[in-house]
Amino acid sequence: MKFRCERDTLVEALASAGRAVANRGGALPVLSGVRAELAGDRLRLTGSDLELTIEIEIDVAGEQDGVAVLPAKIASDLVRSLGEPRVEVAVDGDEARITAGRFESSLRLLPADEFPRLGMPAEDAVTLSAKEFAGALRQVVPAASADDARPILTGVLLAAEADGLRLVATDSYRLAVRDLPGTSVLGEGQSVLVPSRALRELVRELDKAPGDDAEVTLRLGEREAAFEIGGVRLTTRLIEGEFPNYRGLIPASHPNRLTVGREALVEAVKRVKLMARELNTPVRLAMSADGLELVAITQDVGQAHEQLDATYEGTELTVAFNPEYLLSGVEVTPGDEIHLDTVDAQKPAVIRAGEAQEFLYLLMPVRVS
Repeated sequence: MKFRCERDTLVEALASAGRAVANRGGALPVLSGVRAELAGDRLRLTGSDLELTIEIEIDVAGEQDGVAVLPAKIASDLVRSLGEPRVEVAVDGDEARITAGRFESSLRLLPADEFPRLGMPAEDAVTLSAKEFAGALRQVVPAASADDARPILTGVLLAAEADGLRLVATDSYRLAVRDLPGTSVLGEGQSVLVPSRALRELVRELDKAPGDDAEVTLRLGEREAAFEIGGVRLTTRLIEGEFPNYRGLIPASHPNRLTVGREALVEAVKRVKLMARELNTPVRLAMSADGLELVAITQDVGQAHEQLDATYEGTELTVAFNPEYLLSGVEVTPGDEIHLDTVDAQKPAVIRAGEAQEFLYLLMPVRVS
């Protein structure tokens, strides 16, 4: 195998494929590498840990077709460090020679015949707006759990709704729900559970898509989902199991509603939470006809207060929240104003946009004395 290409193009491709490379012990040693396959002037790079696979194709000046598995980290670091804008890679036996200008190195390869054969994605496909799908993922994915002890909660539910597609994630402390009306991906009553790790990587690739009219292609199989955008294909195993009944978590009605400027609330929480320095120290929201007051108190450190203009309908109430979880929801809620709907200081609160109804963020309060 031998080819020449732009350094920056190869750096980005190695980085994308490398994010799926196995880093944990116990995996096949060959999965610590990126598989490179050259056919003509197209180079395909593949990284996988068998749960997540990222393939990316780039244009190069190919001289000799072939297949090789490069050790992912050192290959990426080495190419990124090169001072010349063009790089040449030539494979001879079990070594790859990488040259750029007056720099030359040889890199020991991993055995290509040990790299697992990866399944082909399903043939049936639907296309979605890359921009809209990326926006929905940014709203929902952060609410998924990072605790592998409860694998069901590390996924994002994609479910068919009467008028489109619904995305849902929860870590049991918060819940994010985003509807994409008019988007038909699944059959009636069908749902799949996609690992949030894969969707975080997908957002990276979607953000690179040029133009507002870029599209992402989704292929769903029985055990895996594949997303294709430009020259990138991301394939992930689906999570098996029953997602919690999230609908039962959302209160049917809320007697109290706070309406406040979204940006003002974001900035105020960022300031006040500086005093919530201890783990699990909440920020308290005191809501009344006079508006909203934010309070954070940490023993032996200090306290902070900030008053915000807001409209409040209901019984005077103080509710405490984890400030990071509160910020996470408010920041991704669209619009200039948000509604914070509450029942009391112990039951879940719901954050919605002032106008748009496609997004909902539910947050459990923190009990305080």
